[in-house]
Amino acid sequence: MVSHQGQQLEGMRVLRVFNNNVVLAQTPGSDEEVILTGRGLGFQARPGDPVDPRKVIRTFVPSDGRDPDHVAQMLAGIPPEIIQIVSDSLAPAGLQQMAQESPSFVVALADHTEGAIQRQAQGISIEYPLKGEVENLYPGEYAQGQAFVGAVNQQLDDPIPAQEAVAVALHIVNAGFSNGDLTYTYQMTGVIEQVLTIIEESFGVRLDRSSVNVARFITHMRYLFVRIYQGKQLHEEPSPVVAAIRESFPDALRCADDCAAVIGLRLGSQLSADEESYMTLHIARVVSDARSSAA
Repeated sequence: MVSHQGQQLEGMRVLRVFNNNVVLAQTPGSDEEVILTGRGLGFQARPGDPVDPRKVIRTFVPSDGRDPDHVAQMLAGIPPEIIQIVSDSLAPAGLQQMAQESPSFVVALADHTEGAIQRQAQGISIEYPLKGEVENLYPGEYAQGQAFVGAVNQQLDDPIPAQEAVAVALHIVNAGFSNGDLTYTYQMTGVIEQVLTIIEESFGVRLDRSSVNVARFITHMRYLFVRIYQGKQLHEEPSPVVAAIRESFPDALRCADDCAAVIGLRLGSQLSADEESYMTLHIARVVSDARSSAA
């Protein structure tokens, strides 16, 4: 699904009204169904009525197999002004492209933002236990989360807490799975941290989470988790390459075996020989870098 704010709205007809602010509509001259949000957009509207373009805040266009009725029902529970605040906060955080590629990400951000605003109004404070891991493992997404929260707060009389950036960062990471449920992202974060600890304990080194090679390893792990989640592990590398990696880095291979065992236990998916070989290569690199830095 992709989202737009400037899509052609003239000639659209209402297909279904979810509430006063959310409708399912059809684009003129096609069978494409889109979700439209805006204050009063669905008020007294009936199927077949023309859409009032002046009331439309945002348009969500199905393109990733998601059921538009389901997404519309989710949006129907979020005040349109919150959707507007979130929409206006995407650009300052560098999240416009991601929002266009995954409107479900926008829905998740809007839902979280509304919850944060309600908690703030009720004086409820929550602490995010993964704050340290998020800052270390996802520094780019955390910076975007901070920028997003800052942009949101510029539009609020009662600002939400700065620590909400942790949850926003996790939503950004989670968007890579095209999944609205953060459970897998929480699990991935914990497993990556566990793998880094295994490497440190296996080689007696301290890995600098901000170093280039460790950052590359974390990125590799994230893509590995996406491949595991999608059932698309690497299986097609030429066997001589795999054999060469395994023969060249026996210590790193033993460590990769331990890491693969943990991943298999935690995720219920055994790593392919190719995936374990690439992990071996990354482990050898980060350990070499850590030893050179400590020398």
